[in-house]
Amino acid sequence: MPDTPTPATMHKNPAAPGPGAPAADAGRVVAERGRTALAVGVVEKIAGMAAREVSGIHALGSGLSRTFGAMRDRVPGGKSSIGRGIKAEVGEKQTAIDIALVVEYGVVIPELARQVRENIIDAVERMTGLEVVEVNIAVNDVHLPDEPDVEEEEEESVPSGQRPKLK
Repeated sequence: MPDTPTPATMHKNPAAPGPGAPAADAGRVVAERGRTALAVGVVEKIAGMAAREVSGIHALGSGLSRTFGAMRDRVPGGKSSIGRGIKAEVGEKQTAIDIALVVEYGVVIPELARQVRENIIDAVERMTGLEVVEVNIAVNDVHLPDEPDVEEEEEESVPSGQRPKLK
């Protein structure tokens, strides 16, 4: 009967997995040494950055969330939200992501949605190790070339270097 390795001998002489070794064997030792917990905001930020990399997206979020986000960005001590318009549910091994978009006029929406979905899945799985089970995309608006942006309107109404007056 061959000698069965014990945990003590496995840690003393860790064998590198060969080219045909399954990835589960390599990940098992790491999993035995601790857990990694990811906050929801981490997944949302990664998904937000990945979505912004796709051309044809004007903004993330609905009009209301963009308006509130623009005001929050101006408050001293407030932080900008890369994950605006994105909601994620994060488990130990899987995540699901919902994203709201405003697209540029003239973009083929089904193709844009496919590119956004692929980019988000690739980035989140690569950076977090989580399996992305779904990416739901809601196109809330189309930005027309002659329409001013919500953030641009607010920037024009507030002199530079000053906070907006609160009502």
